Amino acid sequence: MTPELVTAFTLVMLAGLLLAEWQGNHTLVWLFKPLASLGFVTTGWLLRSGDGGYVWGVLAAQVLSAVGDVFLIPKNKRAFLAGLVSFLLGHVVYATAFVARGVATASVLVAAVPMALAAVVVGRWLLPNVEQKMRVPVLAYMGVISVMVSLAVGTHVSQPVPIALAAAVIFYLSDLSVARDRFVKKEFINRAWGLPFYYGAQLLFAWSLR
Repeated sequence: MTPELVTAFTLVMLAGLLLAEWQGNHTLVWLFKPLASLGFVTTGWLLRSGDGGYVWGVLAAQVLSAVGDVFLIPKNKRAFLAGLVSFLLGHVVYATAFVARGVATASVLVAAVPMALAAVVVGRWLLPNVEQKMRVPVLAYMGVISVMVSLAVGTHVSQPVPIALAAAVIFYLSDLSVARDRFVKKEFINRAWGLPFYYGAQLLFAWSLR
């Protein structure tokens, strides 16, 4: 079993997931989504090189993300909150992976400025639609993913890893689709672009371990 083959498998499962979402077939979502997530975890495992903090951090973050994917399948608030926490922890671990690889501190601080501005814009758009008890978790999530992207910039400046930086940015963008689908307007178009961005980001993270 090669990482190329597992990557192809992941993309096929993603296509099946998109079809299931388009048809509103929840049973097929339960089939394709866990398999697609297992695909990027397996890809990362096959591509791991060495035993450094970045490698194990990415692998751990991918497992947490896959768990979050399963939590997001049921259509209820408790499962969504569990998924949000899983992804928040995943982003914390991705952030620590970047730190373990090495970061240029000044670049992190510079990147934090546009990320903070983006968080303000997203917050003004999103928070009016978020119920009161969910605002703290959502704000925490926004903060953590903003820090993660800033650290990805710092790592890229310190030790150029364009594939990992692209993964972090695409992951951030994919989360906007989840936020819009959950809090603003639920419609297939959110998943039509958000899911390819998300699985693409996870596969890029996996391939950054090569």
